[in-house]
Amino acid sequence: MKGGSKGLEYLSVREVSGPLLVVEGVRGVAYGEVVEIVTPSGERRRGQVLDARENLAVVQVYEGTGGIDTSRTRVRFTGETIKFGVGMDLVGRIFNGRGEPIDGGPKPIPEDEWDVHGAPLNPSSREYPSEFIQTGISAIDGMNTLVRGQKLPIFSGSGLPHNELAAQVARQAKVLGEEEKFAAVFCGMGITHEDASFFIRDFERTGALERAVVFLNLASDPAIERILTPRLGLTTAEYLAFVQGMHVLVILLDMTNYAEALRELSAARSEVPGRRGYPGYMYTDLATIYERAGRVKGKKGSVTQMPILTMPGDDITHPVPDLSGYITEGQLVMERELHRKGIYPPINVLPSLSRLMKDGIGRGKTREDHSDVSNQLYAAYAEGRDLRALVAVVGEEALTERDKKYLEFADAFERRFVNQGRDEDRSIDRTLDLGWELLGMLPEDELTRVDPKFISKYLHRKAG
Repeated sequence: MKGGSKGLEYLSVREVSGPLLVVEGVRGVAYGEVVEIVTPSGERRRGQVLDARENLAVVQVYEGTGGIDTSRTRVRFTGETIKFGVGMDLVGRIFNGRGEPIDGGPKPIPEDEWDVHGAPLNPSSREYPSEFIQTGISAIDGMNTLVRGQKLPIFSGSGLPHNELAAQVARQAKVLGEEEKFAAVFCGMGITHEDASFFIRDFERTGALERAVVFLNLASDPAIERILTPRLGLTTAEYLAFVQGMHVLVILLDMTNYAEALRELSAARSEVPGRRGYPGYMYTDLATIYERAGRVKGKKGSVTQMPILTMPGDDITHPVPDLSGYITEGQLVMERELHRKGIYPPINVLPSLSRLMKDGIGRGKTREDHSDVSNQLYAAYAEGRDLRALVAVVGEEALTERDKKYLEFADAFERRFVNQGRDEDRSIDRTLDLGWELLGMLPEDELTRVDPKFISKYLHRKAG
């Protein structure tokens, strides 16, 4: 042990376990403290104290523990928490999962340094989300509306086009009305080189990179780095929202990879596992990420989250989607059957839900008929899907003419309303007009969920 300029330096690494170092003979070390590790070759790595006991500290190493020699590795405890330099220089830049630029540009000059774990927010200072964000995607805007300050995850499966959907939302999302400053923060966790290249190319091709900040933790990067990546993105989003007054959409892909890193860390610490080997505190840990969305009274900006997670085996009861559903305000569910039909995006609106939709739609926000149109489309599509299952048993000949109308409606709803181009940016008016065109396929006396004044105003206009 010897004195350092900011803290104490130790040569007493007792053991290496996965991404963890155990350092003994320490004193005055605190949980969450930043650690600098110098390997025998002179390479410098960063870590953080996970557990501090008398004479012992457990350190997670973000760059991994490969090449660390327990007898010759130096560890210095800095006495500070992990901070990230924030500023407008971050916009339009691409960083790795540790916050280092990887786009060939210079290191950004920070305007301030913020703790990556965020500042505690008094619940009474939160403002209830109630303003519409247009994504240009009918299945979201029309049926499961995204509201400014909301956290609305996308539940997907392996091989489904969630990457394309994430990129489309990132480049198309906008706030209607007066000219508002809008930015997107994209955090990729455990994604492949191919996926990373896709996002970078897409953002550059469409010009979306000019208003975006991108953090990429690749599958080949240390898994432990995934614990840090979303926190860097959210710290950036909070600065842009609450200091610069911007409306920020944060896309987190893939939260399942994040949870796997959490499980790996838990196993390395020899903790008692919970469901399917995940740590018992995973709910709390996920909440520290998801709950950083929202609006603050007196502040112009907002942080809206769209976490994307792949459900192992398409199992919606898996711990990651299950716990995410408890914390967030709804979910968008991508379905393999729709994907097989060539429907993009393959969002099944029936199990999908936006709990804040009712507060972000209607006159002055989207359009006066939005709620009624959405309810009627939902009811008619649900009946059409039920009839499909019935046809598989009794055959289409056993259906009445009314039933056949609903069966036809379900097919048209998927082909024309849910399905759209990967670069197609539909306005909310176009989405609702499309809904009325589809409702025109049904007998008027079947439209029991729509106010008659809207029928005469919109349905008949479409018919004319």
